[in-house]
Amino acid sequence: MSTKTAAESVSYELVSGLEIHVQLNTQSKIFSSDSAVFGAGPNQHISAVSLALPGALPKLNKEVVAKAIRIGLALNCQINQYNFFDRKNYFYADLPKGYQITQDNSPICKNGYLDVVLANGEEKRIGINRIHLEEDAGKSLHDQDPQYSYVDLNRAGVPLIEIVTEPDVRSAEEAAALLTEIRKLVRHLNVSDGNMEEGSLRCDANISIRKKGENSFGTRCEVKNLNSIRNVRRAMDFEFGRQVEVLEAGGAIKQSTLNFDADAGTTSPMRTKEEANDYRYFPDPDLPPIVISDEWLNEIKANMPALPNEIAKQLMAELSLNKAEANMLAEDSELLQYFEQGKETVSNPKSLINWLLGAIRSLLSEQEIGIADYQVKPQQLAQVINLVDAKKISQQNALQQLLPALAKQPDQDATNLAEQLNLLIVENTDELNQFIEEVLAKYAPQVQAYKTGKKGVLGLFVGEVMKLAKGKADAKKINDLIIEKLK
Repeated sequence: MSTKTAAESVSYELVSGLEIHVQLNTQSKIFSSDSAVFGAGPNQHISAVSLALPGALPKLNKEVVAKAIRIGLALNCQINQYNFFDRKNYFYADLPKGYQITQDNSPICKNGYLDVVLANGEEKRIGINRIHLEEDAGKSLHDQDPQYSYVDLNRAGVPLIEIVTEPDVRSAEEAAALLTEIRKLVRHLNVSDGNMEEGSLRCDANISIRKKGENSFGTRCEVKNLNSIRNVRRAMDFEFGRQVEVLEAGGAIKQSTLNFDADAGTTSPMRTKEEANDYRYFPDPDLPPIVISDEWLNEIKANMPALPNEIAKQLMAELSLNKAEANMLAEDSELLQYFEQGKETVSNPKSLINWLLGAIRSLLSEQEIGIADYQVKPQQLAQVINLVDAKKISQQNALQQLLPALAKQPDQDATNLAEQLNLLIVENTDELNQFIEEVLAKYAPQVQAYKTGKKGVLGLFVGEVMKLAKGKADAKKINDLIIEKLK
């Protein structure tokens, strides 16, 4: 966007709504028993239904409906207890039937909302127009052969929900915050892995602009298949600037479907925008309506877990956590479960949180594993933390020696193993004073520097004494003894 346009754009505002496609993590597809798992070789997860062979009929996967209801409840939607499927007619080489089974007039969820928090702390409510069920298409590959396009139908029939927002988004930041919250929710509810890089979460953005203060909507353009939150922001920023330039130059926005070039950061036309009547929707005659009984709906409601925002507020209230700490725990269900198990054993729950979000997080990152794969059990980590807090073992020895030993011996008691490894702190003041005398004698110039006001050398003295004590000493006690000695 040019400097001139940037100045002019102050008088315009972005108006956007998102269409968020979420691939549900069921084992099988929405209308067949074919595997829906990602990563197989081309055309390995197919059958007569996926190939749309004559006489093959769809049969609805009940788990797909349950997962759609779960996310609908989390997004404060009304659950439509009588809904049905429609055929959306269009031709792609990777759409074997020549139509997609989706929901048009009667979506499973409608009229919801999601509150998102922006960087400045402001809360913004974004309406959810609808959530509907549909099947995914296959995949066309155009770069495998110079003469032919290849078709992989593994993805054909994989279950999707499409979350359609109201045109309430007014900035790229709001769109990014919304997508972040959606991804957090689908993972927390175990309805999808939310991996945008694998296509489990994809986003189309409808973008228009208007003069600030106007109520009518401008002409919208749809940017398709945005596969990262960063690209959603980039596409919105570029398209906003492009549309401002067109209008300021006296032109008109043409309603169209756009592609986003992630390398160049620009949008380009794919085709003119289709309208609903172009798809010739009609009810699918092969599938009966979905009837959600009161009993089943109440059962799903009863089994809904607490949502991340609720968990975070509870953690902040009970444990005096700050917002960032609470969110990190609340948004990672496996980490939260580990904490809850360790909390029963640890003396100070805040210490456990500090370790999980600090030292343990770094350790897991180095090993490239998640907390679910960590060999040290929650109760064992809690025992280690209790030893450190009680100054019976140094944190350094706990991290570098005791925890690795526990990972190899998962049935061991932490205290017993610390004794076997001779890691427990020995409270021998005479021995510590001897080590301190050796260190101060060795670093005489630094002692003089300390006495002239350079207090930073104190850390050197403590570290050297800890080495002589082989880590089996309390650093604070050493610190206090050195200060006393230097007086």
